Amino acid sequence: MKDFKKYYIIPEEPAIVYQALTNAATIQLWTGEPAEMNTEPGSEFSLWDGSITGRNLEFIADKKIVQQWYFEGQEEPSIVTIILHANKQGTSVELRHSNIPDEAYEDITEGWTDSYFRSLGMFYE
Repeated sequence: MKDFKKYYIIPEEPAIVYQALTNAATIQLWTGEPAEMNTEPGSEFSLWDGSITGRNLEFIADKKIVQQWYFEGQEEPSIVTIILHANKQGTSVELRHSNIPDEAYEDITEGWTDSYFRSLGMFYE
């Protein structure tokens, strides 16, 4: 199991970025794929037409999102924490993803940068 931490800059204010990460209709706009999401702790979510699935654990409006991502056969939960910080350029997104299975680490970390946050950043540029 491995952990990943990285910061990304999104050229929009934290409240707008938070909505883009938690509103299913907005997620579909910037990913181009079906999404299921709401901000009820304990609810299930699905992104990129089911490529990413899990359970929502915690929300602090405009500031923080905590999720458990599902990996088949994984005993320990894989936890994603996204913290939004106001920044001169918009929002600094602090991403922490813990307990990533070794065999999925490269795909997951590349996906965060090349798909997830690149798509979100391009949506607001």
